[in-house]
Amino acid sequence: MKLYLGPCVLESSELAHTIASTIVEKILPLQKLQQTPQVIFKGSFDKANRTSINSYRGPGIKAGLKLLADIRDRYSLPLLTDFHTPEQAMEVAEVVDIVQIPAFLCRQTDMLIEGAKACKHFGRKLKIKKGQFLAPLDTKNIVEKAHHFLPLEDIILTERGSSFGYNNLIVDMASFQIMQSFGVQVVYDATHAVQCPGSAGAHTGGKREQIMVLAMAAVAAGADGIFLETHPHPEKALSDATTSWPLDKLPSLLAKLITLHQTVEQLQD
Repeated sequence: MKLYLGPCVLESSELAHTIASTIVEKILPLQKLQQTPQVIFKGSFDKANRTSINSYRGPGIKAGLKLLADIRDRYSLPLLTDFHTPEQAMEVAEVVDIVQIPAFLCRQTDMLIEGAKACKHFGRKLKIKKGQFLAPLDTKNIVEKAHHFLPLEDIILTERGSSFGYNNLIVDMASFQIMQSFGVQVVYDATHAVQCPGSAGAHTGGKREQIMVLAMAAVAAGADGIFLETHPHPEKALSDATTSWPLDKLPSLLAKLITLHQTVEQLQD
């Protein structure tokens, strides 16, 4: 089971290094609990769809990619970040191991084409977040667009919840099996899936207390990995403060998920 961990947005070098060092010191030892784990450091250089014009967006592509490269070089962690325009794809893929398309952009053909081409050029993987407005079956067309340029093993889908009325998301646990039937890995975004979009006025609210139970349900449903944003002081996070998982509680949560994943694999044998 792959783990995609890091801050929502790259707030500072200090924050990125604090989280990366914790991953190396506290999370990597958990690898002993499973045979083929991998931990990927994630962080956004730009949050291009913030609710408010006054919200912090990030350091930008140049400074953000440089910071991510520093994390890779110092901690030997694979990297993931997202891009927001087709023109950014090559620049991002040159630095990170996994290139991500945000949920709101998942149907944009130019994003999928340029992302897939860049990943093919640099030997990267393309991770696509399922839009909150899509049914799991609808992602088949998304996969087919990317598969025109990339093998299926280099395409990853992400379940991050579906819109349920106003200001709320729910997760259909059957979506993992449905999307996996297209021949790709499917990851569960444990923190964005508990968002309450726009519910806090100028920023997005959320239900952090539901992260653990839904993450366990996703693992039981067969998710291939967990994507989870963390922060040493979630209430002070510059993005997704209501859903970022406390860094000091990260090891215990992941230990439970890894143990559950082992049990699920044994039951499937």
